[in-house]
Amino acid sequence: MPVGTYGSVKGLTPQQIGEELGARIVLANTYHLYLRPGQELIAKMGGLHGFMNWDRAILTDSGGFQVFSLSGFRKIEDDGVQFQSHLDGSRHFFSPESTVDVQCALGSDIMMVLDECPEYGVDDSYAKKATERTIRWAERAFAHWRSRGVRKGDPNPEQALFPIVQGAMSAPLRRECARRLVELDAPGYAVGGLSVGEPRPLSYDMVEATEDILPREKPRYVMGVGMLDELIEYVVRGVDMMDCVLPTRNARNGYFFIQGGEPIHIKNARYAADERPIDEACGCYCCRSFSRAYLRHLFAAKEILFSVLATIHNVWAYLDTMRRIRHAILVGDLPGRIDRSPTTVTP
Repeated sequence: MPVGTYGSVKGLTPQQIGEELGARIVLANTYHLYLRPGQELIAKMGGLHGFMNWDRAILTDSGGFQVFSLSGFRKIEDDGVQFQSHLDGSRHFFSPESTVDVQCALGSDIMMVLDECPEYGVDDSYAKKATERTIRWAERAFAHWRSRGVRKGDPNPEQALFPIVQGAMSAPLRRECARRLVELDAPGYAVGGLSVGEPRPLSYDMVEATEDILPREKPRYVMGVGMLDELIEYVVRGVDMMDCVLPTRNARNGYFFIQGGEPIHIKNARYAADERPIDEACGCYCCRSFSRAYLRHLFAAKEILFSVLATIHNVWAYLDTMRRIRHAILVGDLPGRIDRSPTTVTP
């Protein structure tokens, strides 16, 4: 899922993201939209779909990760978390119930529960306490969600709610968390607390720890991962959905992802007169139209067009990789060879 933190995937229009690049869903951030411009305004403007003119699916996270990353500006309590705005220092409170209400006002298609995301390296005692709190908060969030008229076992609620498996880097804790969250009979399940500084093999292990517990007939979402060549590693471990800021963030910094190859740092002098596209096997607009030399020139000149073109390429590379993985699944060739012939998108 391309990340549109503030209701916008940086550098791209909704038309480019959906019709040209073929994204089916984007992610937006509850914490940031709650602080600015506020869920009340967005609700009056037709929800987030109407506000950003996006007619496909939207997933919003609960804002928990952003709140917990504030460290010195938040206080965790059993009822929720107090925090200060990074914008103006104003004080706010998120509870499991209030984050559901905010996301309902945003009108997102998939909502996430409030969870506690411990830092990498926490001790076993803190990890267990945070996991227990995450489970309690999920139970409260689901009780509140269902009090709004959602039936238990509804396979297709208008706004789905996913609980989040936590447990730090402890496989037993994660398995226990998953078992208890499965009792909620949720429309889908997320795995959080990864990409927080742990070695990548450990991230894979934590995903594998709950693969046989989370329902295989429901979508599984691993939050905040990963590098381009890691996507297939998560899929073969039973993952259906992922998000990551790397395609857009790295694009703005001159970093191009290449399917099946090493990334390109366009600032390097050797590309100054390179007539080749970024990736000769890529079907994106950037690679069909421009040379490495031109892109390096735009980057050096700090032209806004560079960020647009680089973002088009990187988002395409990620989405196209997922298209190829889906095809490999359909033909029974995963985790075998992924077809690298150029592709195009049919809206």
